[in-house]
Amino acid sequence: MEKALLTSEEIALAQHCLAYAQAQGAAQVRITLNKSLLNLIGLLSGEVDKVAHALDRSLQLALFVDGRYGSFSSNRLEKEGLERFIREAIATVKMMEPDPCRQLPAIEREVRDASDGRELDLYDEAWENLTAEGRRALALSSMAWPRKASFEKGFRLIAEEGEYSDSVFDTLILDSQGLQARHSETSFEIGYESTVEDAQGRHYANYWWDAAPRLQDLRLHDCAELAAIRAAGAIGPQEVPGGKYNLIVDTECAAKLVTPVLNALGGSSLQQKNSFLTDSLGQRLFPETLTLVDLPHLKGQSGSRLFDSEGVATQERAVIEAGVVKQYFLSTYTAAKMEMAPTVEDATRVKLLPVGDCRTQEDVLQAVGDGILVTGFNGGNSNAATGNFSYGIEGYLVRDGRKVHPVREMLVTGNFLDLWNKLIAAADDARPCLSKLIPTLAFKDIDFSA
Repeated sequence: MEKALLTSEEIALAQHCLAYAQAQGAAQVRITLNKSLLNLIGLLSGEVDKVAHALDRSLQLALFVDGRYGSFSSNRLEKEGLERFIREAIATVKMMEPDPCRQLPAIEREVRDASDGRELDLYDEAWENLTAEGRRALALSSMAWPRKASFEKGFRLIAEEGEYSDSVFDTLILDSQGLQARHSETSFEIGYESTVEDAQGRHYANYWWDAAPRLQDLRLHDCAELAAIRAAGAIGPQEVPGGKYNLIVDTECAAKLVTPVLNALGGSSLQQKNSFLTDSLGQRLFPETLTLVDLPHLKGQSGSRLFDSEGVATQERAVIEAGVVKQYFLSTYTAAKMEMAPTVEDATRVKLLPVGDCRTQEDVLQAVGDGILVTGFNGGNSNAATGNFSYGIEGYLVRDGRKVHPVREMLVTGNFLDLWNKLIAAADDARPCLSKLIPTLAFKDIDFSA
C-alpha cells in the first residue's frame, strides 16, 4: 500500500533540515512538512468519466536570520538538494531589510499536546482498506441517474455530474524552540451538480454535497437526488419588486455573511486599517443576542485543529459575546506590528449560537412569516473597509411561513454592521461538513432590488 502518511524517513529529513539551517546561521527556524494523497472518481450521467490519483509533498521553510525573515517552499525532498536550497535561502534572507517584528511565537504559546496527529479523532483507518474497485463501487452507488424515473413529476433529469473523493492529509511542524506538532486527517467527499428540464424544455441546474472525516458518516446515497430536487426547485421563477423584505439565509450559504466579519477581525486587515471593525475590541457593535464562538477542539469534525500554521495552540473562546467583540486574530507578526498581545492567526471552527426558540429552518420560516429565503449567493462584492455589500441572490419568496415560488436575479444590499443588528433569529441546523457552523439566519427589513 502506498504510504500516505508521513514516513519516519521524511520526518527525519525535516529534522535534519531544521538542524542544518541553524548550523548555516539561522537564529530561528520553522519547518512545515505537508503530505497529501487524493483519490477521485468522476461521474457523468451514469458512467465513470475520470479517475485521478495525486500524491503531493512539500517542505516549507521559515528563516529568521540576523533580524531578517524569509519564507520558502520546495517539493523536492532529497537531502543534498534541500541542503543547497537552505543555503541559497539563507543567502537570500540576508539581503532583505531587518524587521524586528519577525520572530517565532513565544515558547509558552506553542502547542504541546499534538504529538501523534490523532488527538482529534480525524483519521479513519477505513481509508487504508479502500481499493480502486471499492472506490469505483462507492461512486457508482451514489448516482441518481439509474433512479431518475423515481423523482416527483414536473421535471426530467437530463444531466448529472458527480465526484467521489477520499483524501489523507498529514502535517508536521518543527521549530528551533523544540516544537514538534502533528495533524493527521482523512476526508471523504461526495458532490453532484444536476440539470433538470421542465415541461417547456427550460433547463435548471443546482448542486449538493457532503463531506466527513469518517467514511461511515458520509451521506453518500442521497446527494445526487438532493441536487436534482434543488435544481427542480428553481423551476418557475417569478419577478419580485424591489423593497424591504425580511431576509432568511439557508445554512448552506449563511457563512457568506459571517466570513467578512471574521476577516475584519483579522490582523492583516486591522494592521493595514482596511477593516470596518478597526478599534472594535471590547466594543458592543452587534446585538446582545449574537454570540460567535471558536470551537477548534471538536473531536471528529473536519476543520478542528490543535494548532495554527505557526504552531500556536488553539483555544476555545468567544469571538463575539453578547454583541461585544472579544477577540482579534493576530499572528506573532501582526501583533508585534500593532503592539498588541498575539492570539491565533484565524478562526478555526466558528459556531454561531442559536437566537430565539427556532431550531430548524422550518421554525425560522414560521417565526418570520414573510420574506425572501436565500439559498445561494451569485456574485457581488463587499468593501472590507466600510462593511458595505451587494450580493446577487437566488431563493424563494416566503409568505405565511411557506415558500411560494422561486426568485432569481435580485440583489441584496446593505452594511454588515447594520445587517447584524437586524438579526431576529438563528436556528441550530448548521451542517457539520461546513468549515463554519453557521445555521439558518433571519434578519428584519433588508433592502432588495430587482
